[in-house]
Amino acid sequence: MKTSQAKTVDAFIAESPTEARPLLQQLRQIIMAAVPDAQETMGYGKPYYKYHGWMTGITLYTKHLGVEMWDGLSDDDRAELEKLGHKAGSKNFNIAYDQSIPTATLTRLVQTQAKRNEAKS
Repeated sequence: MKTSQAKTVDAFIAESPTEARPLLQQLRQIIMAAVPDAQETMGYGKPYYKYHGWMTGITLYTKHLGVEMWDGLSDDDRAELEKLGHKAGSKNFNIAYDQSIPTATLTRLVQTQAKRNEAKS
């Protein structure tokens, strides 16, 4: 993982490897479409999205992106992502640069996290 000094998500995407940029743009669009009132910010050298609290973040690695869900992934979420070919952990899942984004799953995960955050605030 390379920690970025970028101050904006646009700058982060611009300095990212060429093969990562389309995925980063797509992730941004999916997240913002799923939760239009989400705030986009940079933290710890990577993009984060907040809605009534931390929602999701994106980490840049050499050959993949890591998508972090703030409250973690359920066993069912992990099984669904792994069935789609993504490595999944307790809080995040990977998208290799040559993989497609699991749009429907990511949309559901982000919207679920947003609802949890609303309930907490």
